[in-house]
Amino acid sequence: MTIPFTNIVKELPASTPFVGPETIEREREQIFQARIGANESAFGISPAALSAMADSLSRSCWYADPENYELRAALADRHNVDMDEIVVDAGIDSLLGLTVRMLLNPGSVAVTSRGAYPTFNYHVAGFGAGLETVPYKGFHEDPQALIDATNQYKAPLVYFANPDNPMGTWHNSSTVSQLIDSVPDNTILALDEAYIEFAETDIAPPVDPSNPNVIRYRTFSKAYGMAGQRIAYAIAHRDIISGFNKIRNHFGINRVAQIGALASLQDETFIPKVKTQVAAARQRVMDFAATRGLYAEPSYTNFVAVDLKSKERAVAMIQHLADNAIFMRMPGADPLNRCIRVGLGSQEEFDLFVKAFDTGFSSL
Repeated sequence: MTIPFTNIVKELPASTPFVGPETIEREREQIFQARIGANESAFGISPAALSAMADSLSRSCWYADPENYELRAALADRHNVDMDEIVVDAGIDSLLGLTVRMLLNPGSVAVTSRGAYPTFNYHVAGFGAGLETVPYKGFHEDPQALIDATNQYKAPLVYFANPDNPMGTWHNSSTVSQLIDSVPDNTILALDEAYIEFAETDIAPPVDPSNPNVIRYRTFSKAYGMAGQRIAYAIAHRDIISGFNKIRNHFGINRVAQIGALASLQDETFIPKVKTQVAAARQRVMDFAATRGLYAEPSYTNFVAVDLKSKERAVAMIQHLADNAIFMRMPGADPLNRCIRVGLGSQEEFDLFVKAFDTGFSSL
């Protein structure tokens, strides 16, 4: 029979934004000794969250609260907004999919940076919309170029991450405020702040959900260390949140994740400790690069981009690291793909990476 795919699905490539480390392990029949390419936290989850999640397991036969009421109440208090200005869903990836579904018609256009977080592009294609990209300015996203393209294509949606993935770079709060103020009427800025807790300075403008032109995305996957639980949230104008609620899977959050996120948010000692550990791990990578005559881009994330000076060298090093049981990724577009993205693992994982890197570096 002919499977009755929609026209959109018929045209899509059989691909996903990321190949997971488990897939590579199965293909290579080899277990990674250091899994430092997936932007996961090497520093665990809050002990308070772990305890609350363990206590909740016996009630896994229950659905989670579809309104995420207690978590939204705590988040509203944290950000000094109303509960009706927050939506919770299964990770920023899921929220981006809902955003695209909510705002883009088939054939309309979204704008992003060439080489930026590919899951946004994946959702745009999956809902039959078009994508226009602008180049990075050095290793930074270019806010003015994003606005210029948004105006040129009359795009209803533009994506920008601060701090950035895949480069770890950032813009200060005044630059981001200017970007927000420059967003045209009838356009929404998707402001991805997944790594905001790692920032060493205040780079986030004040949260203002009265502005209907911006959606702010935050997650428990990165600094909070709960990537496997799949839980994140967005802050936006209440009318936008109402739009999310029209189409989201109201039972899409698992109960254990919901309880763990709330406990983690309430653990005031956890994030400062993680920030200190991440800053020290970043400095290890910066020092490692400097001693080998390589440039490492300063980062406000849990990874550091190290410049190997050409795409060919970066590809060869990623392959060499995989051959030595080290999982790592690299940016996917010029000129960013001259870098490898060194995730911040434990000291043991870092030592394994350095040993593997040095055995291949001289032959690049």
